[in-house]
Amino acid sequence: MSGVSAVVLAAGSGSRFGGGKLLAPFGGQTLIGATLAGLRGAPVDETIVVVGTEGERLREVSTAHGARVVENHDWAEGMSTSVRAGLKACSPGSRAAVVVLGDQPLVGAGAVGRLVEAFEGGARVAVATYGGEPRNPALFAREVWPLLGREMSGDRGARAVLARHPELVTEVPCDDVADPADVDTVEDLRRLEEELAASGRGGAIRQRRD
Repeated sequence: MSGVSAVVLAAGSGSRFGGGKLLAPFGGQTLIGATLAGLRGAPVDETIVVVGTEGERLREVSTAHGARVVENHDWAEGMSTSVRAGLKACSPGSRAAVVVLGDQPLVGAGAVGRLVEAFEGGARVAVATYGGEPRNPALFAREVWPLLGREMSGDRGARAVLARHPELVTEVPCDDVADPADVDTVEDLRRLEEELAASGRGGAIRQRRD
């Protein structure tokens, strides 16, 4: 038991994609399925998927991966509402939460493990970096959750809060264990599929599903 929860944000409409983004085929399964499969083996006690516009359709895929689904009825007000909903849904014994984006299928357990290790070492906020740039996922110790609740707004999630409180942040390099590529458009999805096929990693994603 790590005392850490994983919160997967999956409530957006995917408007730039044309809708249905997280249920689009990717790596022999759905995009959200690939993200959840990638988290298999991560040092977390529970996985919570925050859903919105595609709630019922995402529920079946999420529960098949052992995740608990939470609905965010305020999803249209921005990502910050989904972070709040996810943190609120964490088990009472959870000491920290790792926030993962549902459209980043190649982040995986390796990056989450690095963040949990940093937390065990004393980090209150641990943020994955790639090429020295902070991206996702990010871990927040429970003591930081009230601050996020007070200061988060709109679609920037926790980014603006962390910019105001850099003393809380521990950056954790994850270049060698994860890929932060996200999917916003159909072209993004096709490009990522092509890159996976060229690198031979597409088969690994299909295996993680089984």
